[in-house]
Amino acid sequence: MSNDFTLRYGSWAMVAGASEGLGAAFAEALAKRGLNLILLARRMEKLEDLASSLKVKYNIEIRFFSVDLHDFNQTKTLVSSLDVSIGLLVYNAAYAPIAYFSDINESQLTQIVDVNVKTPLLLVKLVSEEMIRSGKGGILLMSSLTGTQGSPKVATYAATKAFNAILAEGIWKELKPKGIDVIASCAGAIMTPGYANAQNGKAPGTLSPEKVAEISLKALGRGPIVIPGTINKLAHFFMGRLLSRKTAINIMELNTKNLS
Repeated sequence: MSNDFTLRYGSWAMVAGASEGLGAAFAEALAKRGLNLILLARRMEKLEDLASSLKVKYNIEIRFFSVDLHDFNQTKTLVSSLDVSIGLLVYNAAYAPIAYFSDINESQLTQIVDVNVKTPLLLVKLVSEEMIRSGKGGILLMSSLTGTQGSPKVATYAATKAFNAILAEGIWKELKPKGIDVIASCAGAIMTPGYANAQNGKAPGTLSPEKVAEISLKALGRGPIVIPGTINKLAHFFMGRLLSRKTAINIMELNTKNLS
């Protein structure tokens, strides 16, 4: 497994949004595969603890940086200054205020778009240029099942996740002949600290961060979209193929109305 990933993608992977939960799970899954890591997130103390743990456990090189991913210029300056080639990018960062659209202010809406759309879009552009020159690379964007139809109370977040899935599908086709694997992971509920704080109990199909990270990475190179978990695959099929859009939105409202 280690040789496979380092041969396909090189020795360095970047995880954006790596401080805890799913981002930390991606970092460990990549460390287990023998890749050195560049970890980006806002909370330096979380990154430091994670890096220290993974270095001891997997004997890899790790660099970590406190970055506000809603500021692409700051992110670009940092990434452009690195003296290593990023062979695999995992963009996990997301901003998802939970509220009805009428209660979200303009500043929050702008931040949702910056973190969930602008920075992943431009970061993919930035790192893919070197990947194209080297003839190999991998890009994994975290999307969500909320992005497959309108999702009340997380409407703008869901729309940004739809963007990432469609972007991944398009560039998967474009970049595959250049040796670059692209995938969007359309996950359902994940038992991260943020989800645990927003939801009482577990929704059907809820998976651990470790499970989602493993399934997503194993699917890299096999197609443009992966949906982790059997229950989530079935839900996606019924919501997208068998039910009307109106019915699907009503069902999503039942699942999101108790989020806080």
